[in-house]
Amino acid sequence: MSVAPGRKWAGTADGDLLASAALGDSTAFAELATRYYAPAYRLAWRLCGNQTDAEDVAQEVFVKLWKDPAQVRQAAALKGWIMRAASNGAIDRLRRRKTASLDEAIEVSDAQPGAVTVLEGNAASARVVSAMAALPERQRQALALVYYENFGNAEAAAIMETTVEAIESLLTRARKSLRDSLSGEWRDLLDGVTALGK
Repeated sequence: MSVAPGRKWAGTADGDLLASAALGDSTAFAELATRYYAPAYRLAWRLCGNQTDAEDVAQEVFVKLWKDPAQVRQAAALKGWIMRAASNGAIDRLRRRKTASLDEAIEVSDAQPGAVTVLEGNAASARVVSAMAALPERQRQALALVYYENFGNAEAAAIMETTVEAIESLLTRARKSLRDSLSGEWRDLLDGVTALGK
């Protein structure tokens, strides 16, 4: 296996990176950030609705991890820990701010799209963004994890610290709310997209 220049840790297991980062190895930590910053940022953006808050949340997650890597009790749970921290940080920001800026949400482009790429890049998708922003935060969080970040229901449940049944209920209620608030072709498109996540 060849390693890209400057990425001596590429291909190294998360557990080994975490252990080295805990010993102060900044290059091991940089590799963790390379792997997981983008998913943490995307999830925070989906929940916060703006680039600035999403960047702040993602950075706070990695500062927290750098300061105390022992917070991650099992290396195999690292990605889940990062996503849970990003999700919780985004929800905390939403609670403080209470409103998301739809204009900023529409301006942000996603370099690594998830399952609903078909909805993005179209000016009319603003209706979907608006409908999602109106959902309760737990429903929006479940949608973002399952449909945008492509986590399974069990993984989303672990990240949200709830049961698989609760995730399924949140997704069902969210899809119903979106169907009720969207009309015509958007409702049909939503039905097709939600079928992808099953």
